[in-house]
Amino acid sequence: MQDKSVNSSQLTRRHLIRGTVGLFAAPAFIPHLISAAPSERVRHASFGAGGMAGADLSAIASHKNVDLVAVADVDSERGEALKKRFPNIQVFQDYRKLLDKLGPNGLDSVNVSTPDHMHAPIGATAMAHNLAVYGQKPLTHDIYESRRLAEIAAEKKLVTQMGVQIHSAREYRSAVAWIQEGAIGKIKEVHTWSSKKWGDPTSKPDRTDKVPTSLDWQGWLGVCDDRPFIGDGYYHPGNWRRRLDFGTGTFGDMGCHIYDPVFKALDLTAPISVKFDGKAPNATNWADDAQVLYVFPGNKFTDAKTVNVTWYDGDRRPPQFVIDAIKPNGLPDQGSVFFGTTGILILPHVAMPIIVGESKEATSKRQAAPGADHWHQFVDAVQGNGKTSAHFGYAGPLTESILLGGVASRFPGMELQWNAKELQFTNAPEANKYVKKAYRKGWDVPGLS
Repeated sequence: MQDKSVNSSQLTRRHLIRGTVGLFAAPAFIPHLISAAPSERVRHASFGAGGMAGADLSAIASHKNVDLVAVADVDSERGEALKKRFPNIQVFQDYRKLLDKLGPNGLDSVNVSTPDHMHAPIGATAMAHNLAVYGQKPLTHDIYESRRLAEIAAEKKLVTQMGVQIHSAREYRSAVAWIQEGAIGKIKEVHTWSSKKWGDPTSKPDRTDKVPTSLDWQGWLGVCDDRPFIGDGYYHPGNWRRRLDFGTGTFGDMGCHIYDPVFKALDLTAPISVKFDGKAPNATNWADDAQVLYVFPGNKFTDAKTVNVTWYDGDRRPPQFVIDAIKPNGLPDQGSVFFGTTGILILPHVAMPIIVGESKEATSKRQAAPGADHWHQFVDAVQGNGKTSAHFGYAGPLTESILLGGVASRFPGMELQWNAKELQFTNAPEANKYVKKAYRKGWDVPGLS
């Protein structure tokens, strides 16, 4: 496909309008190369009709070769509202009924843009129908699910893409290119952060509210255990990210974005260890103000045999020496700082990278990497034109690492040693129960549960 440049102002507007901004020691994964769609048109279905799903389906449907065929949303009001924009679509509440009815004979691709806990069940079921999948970040809710989605996609050679759209933007692509070209030498350490707060220190309200008539509450719960509905947005539509069973907290939400260029630039594999500093989750909710230290194996892009990457969120920020080192540029609200042997690079989320101390003239001579439309890249690949850049072979391992931080948050102050090949913590068997969850009866998914 032809690259389309995406600048930071366009991304900022896109995020505001759409309400976003919101490789391991495992088998090698190959790029996903499903054969072209059976016609010049790509028949697409969306799982989710509002919120981020609305952004995804709109962006995918804007491709000149796409026909939006169907949508499934547990909230019927959202589905019917979408039908006003796309009057010919079929509307479902149950994703399984959509796939059973249309399947591979009526569809070529889908996007999975639901709350995190249903990413893997829906994605795996769609891939069982040999459909290309655009899956929102984080790829899954649990570590085991990420491993399985990557494996299934590779086994079936399916086109896949995770919804980390800034991965394809010139800002992130330029940072990756400059670091790999040696603009600041070998990387010694990286600090990453987000000011978002997707935690909740309060206890779950002890009440049961009436389920809205438009909402299939059991369908919304999906693979998670049954429980009473609580209104006022406690779960649906906005605050599920704060809940342990349904979201992945601030780190799961923003980590897949902000860690993405770090992983790509440094060609990282599975971490050796992860250590959390901060408040542990309570019985039902994630906490804010986290600090997570990862130790990764080093390689040709790093200065030593290992490299530290540290995350901060909420009110936590990198230590003073980081802030002092990047004066007078200042610390962006969200982003990363790469310390190299010959310089320092700041990567705001989302803006062009800055090399500390480099003149504007020198920076202007650096070639910016071309941007691309992340969603159209997916559609083009479905039609056999090019490949996706954030396929599940890349996105699965990235998500696995991010989700390790959530597990570590349950064991503050403890350095957890990680064996990626075996999907096990070697020094903390009590942590292994958080690698894979059991799906509730009646919601089993072949290949996952």
